[in-house]
Amino acid sequence: MLMAFYLDVVSIEKRIFSGLVKTIRVSGIEGELGIYSGHTQLLSIIKPGMIYIKHLDHKKEYIYISGGILEVQPSVVSILADLAIHAIDLDRASILKEKTQAEEYIKSALIKAQRDNMSIQLSKAIAKLRVLEMAEKLNEC
Repeated sequence: MLMAFYLDVVSIEKRIFSGLVKTIRVSGIEGELGIYSGHTQLLSIIKPGMIYIKHLDHKKEYIYISGGILEVQPSVVSILADLAIHAIDLDRASILKEKTQAEEYIKSALIKAQRDNMSIQLSKAIAKLRVLEMAEKLNEC
């Protein structure tokens, strides 16, 4: 019996991934979620971070997402994200620039709402760096 499920990862711009997988891992608002074939139905908000995908041939893949919604059905898992980027497409220099700009803005912002917004941008940049580092360990990038 094939222990797999169909995964769809979709951003506002395009479908990022679509196919059969063995397992995924993603960060929900309540913590880390591991999804396997036969997982109970679930609907969850997911935090900015990575989707770890383990393919049927045991190949591993990482995708950065800016947050979104995870829906688990009996044989299909859907992830809807504002932004989703394959780890291989992430650019370390631009991420580091984005991170530095957010850190500097947080230090100088006078309005709390602006600092909070930049804190979100900073956490997204850090999540991108984490995805990039994980992918580099697998020599994916």
